[in-house]
Amino acid sequence: MSTNPTRVFIARLLGLDVFDPLGDRLGRLRDAVVLDRGPGLPPQAVGIVVEVPGKKRVFVPLTRITSMDPGQIICTGLVNLRRFEQRGAEMLVVAELFDRRVQMRDGSGEATIEDIAIEQNRAGDWYVSNLFVRRGGSASRLRSLRRRGEQMILDWKDIAHWDATGPQAATSFVAQNDDLKAADFADALHEMSGKRRIEVASELQDERLADVLQELPDDDQVQILQSLDVERAADVLEEMDPDDAADLLNELPEEQKEELLALMEPEDARDVRRLLNYEEDTAGSLMTPVPVILPPEATVAEALAHVRREELTPALASSIYVCRPPLETPTGKYLGVVHIQQLLRSAPPEALGNILDTDLEPVRDYASISEVSRMLATYNLNSLPVINDAGRLVGAVTVDDVLDHLLPDDWRISDETGPITQQGRTNG
Repeated sequence: MSTNPTRVFIARLLGLDVFDPLGDRLGRLRDAVVLDRGPGLPPQAVGIVVEVPGKKRVFVPLTRITSMDPGQIICTGLVNLRRFEQRGAEMLVVAELFDRRVQMRDGSGEATIEDIAIEQNRAGDWYVSNLFVRRGGSASRLRSLRRRGEQMILDWKDIAHWDATGPQAATSFVAQNDDLKAADFADALHEMSGKRRIEVASELQDERLADVLQELPDDDQVQILQSLDVERAADVLEEMDPDDAADLLNELPEEQKEELLALMEPEDARDVRRLLNYEEDTAGSLMTPVPVILPPEATVAEALAHVRREELTPALASSIYVCRPPLETPTGKYLGVVHIQQLLRSAPPEALGNILDTDLEPVRDYASISEVSRMLATYNLNSLPVINDAGRLVGAVTVDDVLDHLLPDDWRISDETGPITQQGRTNG
């Protein structure tokens, strides 16, 4: 492999685009893979992890990299598009080595790894050559409280060993992946060991952790939630969408579920408890109890202000449900829906009661998922109103809720990408 320079720091490569020889973009570099060769020997760098279109992470051997510089990375040859999985003694530099504590060989104490340099030898193989470390200082889950200590570059031979089993911070990993959407962050989290997954999750703010949890498989959700102290677990559940929080609580033992519900804010717990009362595979079990709800006297301008809220998903922002007070679910009498297109076509002072779509029939809270999915497909809708027997709005089912239910349980981690260009992993 011909590169210039022959020593590169991994942190400086993160986020760089990876191209094939024709200049077509393959994806973005998210991590590097090194092989632990045992005490006293520097780890060998064997490849990089590239996030390709579709947000899947794949392995590219360093033997297929022809150029690495601060602007781009170029690879050649066939690339295996199978989802990356760690094997044997492989370690992920960003996910597992950054923030790891190391002992200094001169006996001067400990330091924390902040970056790692790899260098190519005459035979063309790559090995860890230097560590960029911090001595002293501290790290906190609240990044603004992080205090920097003395920073230095060490040769690999200057460290005695690192502790692969002790507690490890995740400040660098969280910072390096702060730009990822929750679903992509969850994908990276799922690939980690259970220990590392918990360490990274503990570094996230409650709102971010709630968003990420909603994108993880059930087993990972339960593992992370049970690793938190109960007060923080309750806080995170409050930040989750009520339907996702209810689904997660249903995976827990009854005693633990009740303890967490008791610690949640009464209003949040009430919404979740209502969802838990519905039988599985019904509209009520899938719906969110907090769609956009306004009275008929509200104006188009007010409605547009509501749907601009950042926390709303596109599906929920596509419809305004018009009801008599009270406007908290269960509401007063359900009157109809105003679709986002109608809002955009109407004058700002127009009252919602004048532009209602009353032809769209709401579904009952005990309606089956198949009935809900047929209505969404028949009328090309993003969401449907859900009412109870008294004609009161109790929530809304969105198309993403239904898709999440209909897809296989392992859809978030399955690897159904069709033919791949190369079978198996090689380093040559």
